[in-house]
Amino acid sequence: MDYENLKKKLEGCYVTVPTPFKDIKNLPLNFDALKDYVEFLLSNGLNDENCTLLFGGAAGDFSAMSFDERLSLAKESAKIVNGRTPIALGGQTTNTQELEKLANVAKDYGYDFLQVSCPFYFTHTEDDFIEYVRAASSAAEGGPGIILYNTFWTSTSVSNQLIEKIKDLPNIVGLKWATPRTDAMEFEDVTSTYSSRFTIIDNNLFFPYSA
Repeated sequence: MDYENLKKKLEGCYVTVPTPFKDIKNLPLNFDALKDYVEFLLSNGLNDENCTLLFGGAAGDFSAMSFDERLSLAKESAKIVNGRTPIALGGQTTNTQELEKLANVAKDYGYDFLQVSCPFYFTHTEDDFIEYVRAASSAAEGGPGIILYNTFWTSTSVSNQLIEKIKDLPNIVGLKWATPRTDAMEFEDVTSTYSSRFTIIDNNLFFPYSA
């Protein structure tokens, strides 16, 4: 797997795709509406040179879905896009075995990226998170590149020390930064130190006002 090429693919817009549900009993997934939304995005300027589409992330309501629904969403989303633009799968979970299954699903359906954040709700140490990331890296080997997501919805932030410990995992290709627990100076430090190793996604609007 050419991970340097994956890093270049990750440049441009990183677009979270909402997951539509039908307004009927049990709220089943609405793949017709999902297709309409994706077609709208791709017919209005997004393409394989300027964006990655994220399916099943937080804004894609992963936490409101059963695991089987997440698997169905992953499969159908990949079919809808059909290689027209890079795609990422949200891998957020509290369960390492589920994370490994999501990594395998991303690999099976041709996802370019798997977004991984620290498990949420319970308190975790950095060593817990590193073990978790290594499990994802191993499961995704030969498949999607991993985007490490630093978000305040989890129990542990991604620190410089943590990045230093996982930077040698070749399939970690991106850092997504979105947490008020850090400030612009720390973000700038991470960017200046690691931008040659990872593609960095600013999900906290640090870039516009840190120049």
